[in-house]
Amino acid sequence: MPRALRWLLISVGGLVAVLVLALLVLLNLDWNRARPWLGARASAALGRPVELAGPLSLQWARGVPVPQTWSDYLPWPQLTARQVRIGNPPELGQSGNTAVFGSIGFSLQPLALLRRELVLPELRLDSPHIDLLRLADGRHNWRFTPTPSASPWQLRLERVLISKGELHLNDAQNALRLDVQLDTRAADARYGIQWSARGQFGKAAISGDGKTGALLALRDATLPFPVAADVRIGSTHVVAEGSLTRPAELAALDLRLAVAGASMARLYELIHVVLPETPPFSTSGRLRARFEPAGPVFQYEQFKGKVGASDIAGNLSYRSATPRGQLSGTVSAQLLRLSDLAPLIGADDNARKAERETDARQPAGKLLPVEPFRVERWTSVDADVQFSAERILREQGTPITRLNTHVLLKDGVLQLDPLQLGLAGGTLQASVKLDSNQASGLRAEARLAARHVRLRQLFPKLEAPVGEINADAHLRGQGSSVAGLLGTASGEWQAVVGQGQISQLLLEEMGLNIGNVVLTKLFGDKPVQIHCAVADVQVSNGLMQTRRVGVDTETALIDVSGKANLATEQLDLVIRPQSKGLRVFSLRSPLYARGSFTKPDVGLDKGMLALRAGSALALTAVAPVAALLPLVATGPDQRSSCAALMQEAQRR
Repeated sequence: MPRALRWLLISVGGLVAVLVLALLVLLNLDWNRARPWLGARASAALGRPVELAGPLSLQWARGVPVPQTWSDYLPWPQLTARQVRIGNPPELGQSGNTAVFGSIGFSLQPLALLRRELVLPELRLDSPHIDLLRLADGRHNWRFTPTPSASPWQLRLERVLISKGELHLNDAQNALRLDVQLDTRAADARYGIQWSARGQFGKAAISGDGKTGALLALRDATLPFPVAADVRIGSTHVVAEGSLTRPAELAALDLRLAVAGASMARLYELIHVVLPETPPFSTSGRLRARFEPAGPVFQYEQFKGKVGASDIAGNLSYRSATPRGQLSGTVSAQLLRLSDLAPLIGADDNARKAERETDARQPAGKLLPVEPFRVERWTSVDADVQFSAERILREQGTPITRLNTHVLLKDGVLQLDPLQLGLAGGTLQASVKLDSNQASGLRAEARLAARHVRLRQLFPKLEAPVGEINADAHLRGQGSSVAGLLGTASGEWQAVVGQGQISQLLLEEMGLNIGNVVLTKLFGDKPVQIHCAVADVQVSNGLMQTRRVGVDTETALIDVSGKANLATEQLDLVIRPQSKGLRVFSLRSPLYARGSFTKPDVGLDKGMLALRAGSALALTAVAPVAALLPLVATGPDQRSSCAALMQEAQRR
């Protein structure tokens, strides 16, 4: 035999002998003696105590079920460790374990060891019990601090199987408790893990289930990682399905998302973005996210839905930033019911308040809404949103044809500027500013201008002549609610009505209970032609004082004087009519309107009956009219009685 061949055979034989000897040693080695050493090495690597409490065992088996190459026929070592405990980090100051595993098993690819690679084709986690804990001060137990190593060896994990796992989260900082059941999905090409969850978030119960891709798919940057969830948190219902891109780096998110709940304001606890109070709502759209170095950007695109009985659609974007995130976008509605806007200012009834899960309740006998604004949330986000509605309805069918507003929230200051309405052939334009940065509470300022509002379109049930309403208002106040703001309001408002008709039906449509009572006292239950009506009212610290309020009808000239207290919601008005004839005796007797806004007391002023002959009051003889002249000038008919009466008053 040639010498070279002899040495080759000796070398091969020696190698085989070494491998056989190593195999015999591995098969007969008592691995349990290595448990303390393995536990110490794992503790040093993870920065927390690790205990291998159960027995270790080694078996040899073929690495893959269906061999493809010659190496697949080789037996691979498969090591199983039972009762593995990973403790809490020492800095947490809490005894107990972060995780306990019934068993951990893995197979090892032998030939990869020649390349200094630890290739684990499969890691099996049987009955894992994971307890995640966060204390009220923010310390938690799920961050690992492994010891840095300069070892040339590399670890590659190809597949993870979880069998009957449990995850428990106790987050004292966010008042969140969660119990999750995990299991591997068999024979599912898309989803590798299924889960179900139950828990408590504050006072809200949590329940839900979902699916994700296999854990090892997290490492593959070329494939999207699938996720699906159906979760209820209190009355909020969230359904999502989509994928993560490069989930290990949180590169991007793309989901079909549907959200429904009692009020959009209830979402604040989940997303920490301030949204308005609304009736029950539901939306669905596409949620995309980019996780940029400067902060994540979320886009809710082409969403559609319902808010109460109104429809909404649009696109919104949220960008995380310092000191606060930024919300921007457009929202529109084809049909918006006016009653669905009531929760914005707390003007809905107590039954609706309970439905949208707010603790505020409107006291009996109180007309102005007392529900406080949640101004403490206004500094959580800056917002720049355009809102529009093509058509607005109220139950009586008020013809509001469109609404446009620019909602701007910056540094805790909320502005609606401009706020534009198309109303009964005319326009209503306003600007509203609410500043939450005042130590004395929310400070508000509002300006309003109504022009060419047509009576025939405003009250289509009435056969009224063509006439218009023009009005201006400027008010300032401070408080925590609408009642508080108006109760401290100062400013003025003026209005002019030319060529119209007043009746009990009209006042019922307007919802003016006081007016119904006064009208019946003055004229009985019948329509009365109005030539002109004017109002000039001053407001000081919640007290409305008439400077000039009068009506010129076909039968009488009527002057209204007195005050209304917006803080106490009390009236003290005197209505003095001067009959244009002697046909209606009651028109010659002054009336009073006193009491609360909700239950006014209207009757004859008996003390003034003896002076009725000297009252002789006419619309043109009351207070100055300079503030009303611009409203008359915008009217449709400069020859109307309003213009003539104003000119006569100026000459006086």
